Amino acid sequence: MGLTDLTTDQLRRAVALKEQIESLERQLGGLLGGGAGGARVGGPGRGGRRTMSAAARARIAAEQRARWARQRAGGGGRSAAKPGGRGRRRMSAEARARIAAAQRARWARVRGGG
Repeated sequence: MGLTDLTTDQLRRAVALKEQIESLERQLGGLLGGGAGGARVGGPGRGGRRTMSAAARARIAAEQRARWARQRAGGGGRSAAKPGGRGRRRMSAEARARIAAAQRARWARVRGGG
């Protein structure tokens, strides 16, 4: 059932429910001292953008430079830091052909009507 299938009464009720939800989210945000989810940056009621201390920025930059150095050395990004990393898995040509054939069969059934 899409929006075009709804009656005007159902649409009015949906709008009223949406407004109720937004009102409750605002109230919850007021109780929690910010946004309801806390994940939005710079949203209404947040007081602007978050800032990061210079020390935090320097620490993050140093960690990123170390990751780049490991990558250039051939150690890989995450797997050098955490042993047991698998890396990207590759699919065999045979497996790709099987999947493609199955998808073609599904589309044939859809187009054929059964």
